[in-house]
Amino acid sequence: MAVIAVIDYDMGNLHSVCKGLEKAGANPKVTDSHKELEKADAIVLPGVGAFDPAVQHLRSRDLEEPIKAAIGSGKPFLGICLGLQILFESSEEGVEPGLGIIKGKVRRFRPEPGITIPHMGWNQLEFTQPKCLLWEYLSPQPWVYFVHSYYVDPVDPQVRAATVTHGSQTVTAAIAHENLMAVQFHPEKSSNIGLQILSNFVAQVREQVAA
Repeated sequence: MAVIAVIDYDMGNLHSVCKGLEKAGANPKVTDSHKELEKADAIVLPGVGAFDPAVQHLRSRDLEEPIKAAIGSGKPFLGICLGLQILFESSEEGVEPGLGIIKGKVRRFRPEPGITIPHMGWNQLEFTQPKCLLWEYLSPQPWVYFVHSYYVDPVDPQVRAATVTHGSQTVTAAIAHENLMAVQFHPEKSSNIGLQILSNFVAQVREQVAA
């Protein structure tokens, strides 16, 4: 069974993420140990809360370099919600530099009449990388669950795997580049669609382990 390290840095609902991964057929291991990250077949970086505390917690546990090394090694990596945002260079939410693995900035939704911020609840994805492995077996424009006031704005539009529209603003909802994938929504709260996305990630990990 594929061992997936779920990074613990006091910024995520680890229990529901682990439950989702277990249902998808993986063996999740909550850890902040560099050695466990090295040994794992894949890594999941969840996260809820604010940008600055998140990157501070990661750096205080010396996790920045192990995360970069794991991604650089080709190990499957999935960021969730705040775990997507901290992969970027900076955020309008705070002053701390992000990990800078993806070039670009995290921006706040512009207020406009008739929309609420945070963007909260179910919304539809528009696939910009329809062949992305995370989207296998999904119908076009599936509904998933969001809770966020900020969104990522990558410099390179090619890394975008899906977008979502809130009011008049269409923003990045997921990125994918080689072994690195990350989503703004919560797959673990997105019912059967979310479980399928996690299952697709686990299947990819299994394939890599078997290769």
